[in-house]
Amino acid sequence: MGDRMGIDVLVSDDLHLSRYALTALLERNNEIRVVGSAESSLDALAWAELNTPDVVIISFEGADSDAVPIAQKIAGLPGCRSMLLGTAFPRSVVRQAFVAGVGGLVERSVPPRQFFDAIARVHQGKRVFDAELTVAALVNEVNEDSPLTRREFSVLEHASRGDSVVEIAARLHLSEGTVRNYLSSTVSKLGARNRIDALRIARDARWI
Repeated sequence: MGDRMGIDVLVSDDLHLSRYALTALLERNNEIRVVGSAESSLDALAWAELNTPDVVIISFEGADSDAVPIAQKIAGLPGCRSMLLGTAFPRSVVRQAFVAGVGGLVERSVPPRQFFDAIARVHQGKRVFDAELTVAALVNEVNEDSPLTRREFSVLEHASRGDSVVEIAARLHLSEGTVRNYLSSTVSKLGARNRIDALRIARDARWI
């Protein structure tokens, strides 16, 4: 969008003052142009599909379950990249965003210079993720007290997204019986009453 002398950025934040402040901050950088703003991640996706900005910044809050999948869709648009800006990121979100191809995660506590640098790096096609946190998230070191194996964790994570046993089996290249066995062992290890209770326990512990 526009000429290639700068980085065209779309800002998405559902809080008006926060969106205004973020826009004002970005406009202080001569290499960044704020070409649009959106009140929700869904609006950001629609805007990006029509205008293809270079980078879309989506403000993330812990309850915003749409942020990562929408950031993934935006990252799949030709010439467009996405990144999340939030106060903190649970390891489950780090893992999901990294696997989904999101350009990066940036905490609101970083200095402006570091924020600008992150935008530039994402625009260049680089990934901006905390290395230690990402490695821990990807190898399932979410909590040293977790009794689950990596495979049990993977099956449970897919179940948390609403995937059926058939879908989980296809995605993980397992038999349906093996998936059921993993789910049963997970319920047993977590001391849960059933699969739904196991998901609740895992979410409360921020393992997923």
